[in-house]
Amino acid sequence: MSATGPVADAAPPSGPAGVWAAQRRALGSFIRDQRRLARLSLRQLSALSHISNPYLSQVERGLHVPSVRVLQAIAEALDLSAETLLEQAGLVRDQVGPPGGSRSRGEPDDDRTVERAVRADRRLSHAQKEALIAVYRSYTDRDHEDDR
Repeated sequence: MSATGPVADAAPPSGPAGVWAAQRRALGSFIRDQRRLARLSLRQLSALSHISNPYLSQVERGLHVPSVRVLQAIAEALDLSAETLLEQAGLVRDQVGPPGGSRSRGEPDDDRTVERAVRADRRLSHAQKEALIAVYRSYTDRDHEDDR
C-alpha cells in the first residue's frame, strides 16, 4: 500500500485517536444492530429519522460521529432512549456507583443493565422486548414500594 492510499486501509491509530475510532465503530455497529433488530432497512430508518441515507450508512460504518440531534432522531426512530445511544457514543456515562465500585441489588443502574440486556437480545422481537421490560418494571417498582 502506498503512502497516498486511503487512511481506512492503514493500521488503526494507537492512543486517543484509536480509542475514538473504536468508539465510532462500536456506535455504528450498535445502531446497525438495533436497526436490524427492528427489521428496518437503511432507507426505512432514513425516512423515519429524517436523516439522509448516505449519512446514516457512514454513521453505521463508523466514518462519522453523529451530533446529539442526529442520535436523538435515530433513537426515536428505533424506539430507543436517547440516553442509550448517547452512552454508546461515549457522550454520557453510566451512573458511577459508590466508592469501591460495589452496588447493592435493586439500585437504578441494575434496572438499566437489565433493560439494556433485554433490548440487546437478538432473539427477541421488539414487542417481546417491550413486554419483558414492562413485566420487569412491574416487579421492580413494586419491590421499591415495599422498601419505603
